[in-house]
Amino acid sequence: MGTFRFQVAVSLDGYVAGPHQSVENPLGVGGMDLHRWLFDLEVWRASEGEEGGDVNASTAVMEEAQANIGAVVMGRNMFGGGPGPWSEDPPWRGWWGDDPPYHVPVFVLTNHPRAPLEMEGGTTFFFVTDGILSAHDQAQQVAGDEDVLLGGGASVIQQYLAAGLIDEFWLHIVPILLRDGERLLENVGDLKLEQERAVDAPGVTHVKYRVVRT
Repeated sequence: MGTFRFQVAVSLDGYVAGPHQSVENPLGVGGMDLHRWLFDLEVWRASEGEEGGDVNASTAVMEEAQANIGAVVMGRNMFGGGPGPWSEDPPWRGWWGDDPPYHVPVFVLTNHPRAPLEMEGGTTFFFVTDGILSAHDQAQQVAGDEDVLLGGGASVIQQYLAAGLIDEFWLHIVPILLRDGERLLENVGDLKLEQERAVDAPGVTHVKYRVVRT
């Protein structure tokens, strides 16, 4: 069995999204600035089918973070489509177009049932209505010896941290202040961490943590 882990960009004051999030602006005011360092990387551009880009200290971090993934878990907000029952006209198919970047099974936490959504490139979204443990167990069964990546958002990450199910994670710390929005490390219980590595890169510092279980 692989690890259950996540990676997330976070502001210096602890937010993973800015205020006033909406369907049109899912990361809120200023939230897109958390990812500027990523969008210029060659490894990111290649995953989007684009050429060129930078190679720097962030490259190896992202290659590691994206490797050995057999399944993904995410919350309804990260998949998108707004709250409440699923829209049928037209049906919401996620933020990422017809060929999402995952290429593995993705388990979406939701309160509203929906049939599996098969996309191009090997991505199939499965909609889980019976809680975080069910999504975790289904993803691990599919992933086998590979890792399960927790995609977010903050509320889902908090639930899994509080439940003691996360093994490790990367924080990509960006030197901006959002001052409001969606804070990451709240309601996570008696969380104990051990720092494994820190990598300084242009516009971001990457810190890898292992969750210490007592």
